[in-house]
Amino acid sequence: MGALLLLKGIYLKAFDDCKPDYLVVLLKAYSVFCAFMLMVVFYAFFYRIFTGFEF
Repeated sequence: MGALLLLKGIYLKAFDDCKPDYLVVLLKAYSVFCAFMLMVVFYAFFYRIFTGFEF
């Protein structure tokens, strides 16, 4: 749990001095999109491992 709080602090600190508000919103949306895409990749990878897909 401590690692998640550390990452949350780093994430929030990165946007503290960013002045254009639209840029902050765009970067936060992009980071959420990237996290979602990584989750999809990991899901597909583990699904293929556990269902016996031949690499």
